[in-house]
Amino acid sequence: MDTATTGPSAVAALEVRRTIPATRQRIFKAWTKAATVSRWLAPTDAYTTIVHELDLRVGGRFRIEMRHQGGAQNIAVDAYREIAPPERLVFTWRWEGHEMPDTLVSLQFLDRGAETEVVLTHTGLPSEESRAKHQEGWFGCLDRLVAEI
Repeated sequence: MDTATTGPSAVAALEVRRTIPATRQRIFKAWTKAATVSRWLAPTDAYTTIVHELDLRVGGRFRIEMRHQGGAQNIAVDAYREIAPPERLVFTWRWEGHEMPDTLVSLQFLDRGAETEVVLTHTGLPSEESRAKHQEGWFGCLDRLVAEI
């Protein structure tokens, strides 16, 4: 079940929680292996995901294109800040070619026995509209991750 809450700054941050029936190790790999990321990291099945770069090390960069079947494309770029398998992953996030500051995505993978609770926190979003769009996008991505796992 998805839940979304906001912290002290409702416009600048969002938190999404989802419990997934898989181990933390499996979910961590799904976020960090290009071949797997390309199968689920997009808000709906109407997108094809192309991983152009995924350098999984602190300071390493990623560049992930989400191409809609209608022709629109969005490219997420930035760098990894913290990598602690299988508990935590932190990276900056922005959309290439768009007026958007670097934002910060923090993922916690909490062991719940045969399941893992994923806690995704996205901070530094520039507006309520951006927060709402990212919340919808992350919900869709997590739906697709569950289907992939």
